[in-house]
Amino acid sequence: MTTQDASSIPSKRGSSALSMGPRKKASSSDPLVSHGRHFGRTVFALCNYPSLLTNGILRLEQMGDVPLEEFPAEERREHRVFEQLLDSYPGLLDRLKDGSEEEILHVGELIGKGAAGARGDDTKMLKSAVLDWISPKGEAIQPHLHRNSKIDRGFNHELTGSLLCPAGLDWHDPQTKEDLRSGEMLVCGDQWPIFLYAHYVYNSEDPWSGLLRSRLLTSFIHRMVLYQAYKHVFTSPSSVDKEPKATRSGNARLHGMNSVTIASIAYIATQVRFALSSSSVFSWTDTVTDSETFYHSLLDLLEDPEECKEVDELLTWWNRQVFPTSSAAKRPISANSALSKIRQKRIALKRAMNLDVGSS
Repeated sequence: MTTQDASSIPSKRGSSALSMGPRKKASSSDPLVSHGRHFGRTVFALCNYPSLLTNGILRLEQMGDVPLEEFPAEERREHRVFEQLLDSYPGLLDRLKDGSEEEILHVGELIGKGAAGARGDDTKMLKSAVLDWISPKGEAIQPHLHRNSKIDRGFNHELTGSLLCPAGLDWHDPQTKEDLRSGEMLVCGDQWPIFLYAHYVYNSEDPWSGLLRSRLLTSFIHRMVLYQAYKHVFTSPSSVDKEPKATRSGNARLHGMNSVTIASIAYIATQVRFALSSSSVFSWTDTVTDSETFYHSLLDLLEDPEECKEVDELLTWWNRQVFPTSSAAKRPISANSALSKIRQKRIALKRAMNLDVGSS
């Protein structure tokens, strides 16, 4: 078969599945709903699931003649999400292949219902919880911020404004603050807020330094905004306080999750950013919060193969915070332990063998 240009690949698909389509009601109770809740949080949050499944099945048929590498970049990314969905739910591919078009759409609606429900629950939960995490230790936020209203948040308030201020800008500069509050200075989704950075410090010479390791400093302890939110959503609300109060399993345990995913960090960052904003209704297509661009911009960085070293270090850091007993946490071997001695002896033997080979 001759190589085809991406533009020549036949397509029956409409708009990309990796964007939100019109919401449809799926009332049936099905394990796919629960799976959709977890998948949206941890793999990809912006799916139009009926389109994702329909496009994926059609693309599988086309891939008999056209390798995936020859499809446009957007379709390749969409297909990777489709494959992750198939891998995460045993038997799904057979169900889709054997099912009618109506069945495929129904399955997509069930998964989408779960993802949308989880997103709504998380938005509601973090709306109030985030105020506890940004409050000065032992003090009330001044001026007062209401838990059930967001009109005074965002750049309208000194505290939330300072956290949302784009990295590289000076919130304490009166003109910058005025321009952000008035809307004269528009903030795009790829202008990341300073709260993503450890200690709210952004180094323009090393923009990776502290990125997505946000900590809120208080009088006596460190609190981590993203870490707090992650624990709240994926383990249990009580785990934020490091006290085993909850009797129900957290979302992570329910779905066998024992390590942090790239997409879950981007999802939580998006939710926290929205919780700090003054927008009252979460919408991926809202041009004010520009949540879709924000989410995609983080994924684009974290999925870039050129950034794998920094991303691996970031994931190890997160796993140590959220799943400290998991092998993904990659904790260093204890000094003077038997394992440490065995490893040291093995290294010494290898070095001695290399010296012998070099001298012969």
